[in-house]
Amino acid sequence: MRLLRSGLSREAVKPRMKDLVESLFRNVPSGVGSHRKDLRLEAKELREVLLKGASWAISQGFGLGADLDAIEAGGRIGGADPEEVSDRAVERGRNQLGTLGSGNHFVEIGYVADIYDEKAARALRLEQDAITVIIHTGSRGLGYQVCDDFIAAMLRAADKYGILLPDRQLCCAPLVSEEGERYLRAMSAAANFAFANRQVITAFVRRIFEEVLGLSPREAGLSVVYDVCHNIAKMEEHEVDGRKRRLCVHRKGATRAFPPGHPETPAAYRAVGQPVLIPGDMGRYSYVLVGTERAYKETFGSTCHGAGRVLSRAAARKAGRHRSLVRELEDRGIVVRSEGRMTLLEEMPEAYKDVARVVDVCDRAGLSKKVARLVPAGVIKG
Repeated sequence: MRLLRSGLSREAVKPRMKDLVESLFRNVPSGVGSHRKDLRLEAKELREVLLKGASWAISQGFGLGADLDAIEAGGRIGGADPEEVSDRAVERGRNQLGTLGSGNHFVEIGYVADIYDEKAARALRLEQDAITVIIHTGSRGLGYQVCDDFIAAMLRAADKYGILLPDRQLCCAPLVSEEGERYLRAMSAAANFAFANRQVITAFVRRIFEEVLGLSPREAGLSVVYDVCHNIAKMEEHEVDGRKRRLCVHRKGATRAFPPGHPETPAAYRAVGQPVLIPGDMGRYSYVLVGTERAYKETFGSTCHGAGRVLSRAAARKAGRHRSLVRELEDRGIVVRSEGRMTLLEEMPEAYKDVARVVDVCDRAGLSKKVARLVPAGVIKG
């Protein structure tokens, strides 16, 4: 998940919102199997992406060196080994940099509707009514294939190490086993692909804003607030029973929320805590929070990732089959584009919990602290 801030006001952009959304939709391929015709990498180049992450994209002209300062781990997870990524996974990823995945993946143009913490908002340079952009996408077909490739290996490993599985989808291996170490190296490579993917999309978003609005890069002012992972396992140091230990922290449906002063929090934010990005649905709002000391002590520096579904995709399609969601959202001031009507039905606002309630629970529990509420104005869906 990545958040961009801008130097633009909601009122200044509103008359051109449809043009921005249409241009984003044309220039950022989205959905199952989507790919770029203008960026197909040779296998050797892609393996560089798997090693270097976002810095590879910047070296190719997709962004600024300063972007890396606002990305978790500097946009590159260490320990990645492209040799652990199958040829099939590499082939699937060769033309998918700069694309959106399907389902709940999106690019959303919004604005800062409410500020709850003035000090933190100033540190994050979020201003009332300023335009923002959220980019939610990951490692695409490459990451999916990495997972698929290792499921069989993990099932065999579970038998080998005497692990009883209540569900085959929970297949696993000990961290220090050959299978566990190989998977971590492959997963890190896929995470680096995801960082590079969001970096390339960021470059296209900047270009589209500048072209559609007729602005210079300085006038548009699109810069990275933060880019943070979810659905990942990372090696981190935490205190357990009074002593520091190096642990493998799994965040699935969760996101990192490191506290003020933590060395992995970007220097610009270290006084307020690591930015936390919590998306809602395309019809309501998303939130920006910051990490807390309590989260670091009680949840290994983690908080919620999003609202969670209340309707399955099939149930959402059934519930919305007689509705015109595009018109409904336009009536609420939100321009939306998607590859297909079914995706919109599956992702309709009512398919999700109200993220405000989820965020309030995390805020009151002290696992993250509310900074700002972002309201969507234009969305492209995968």
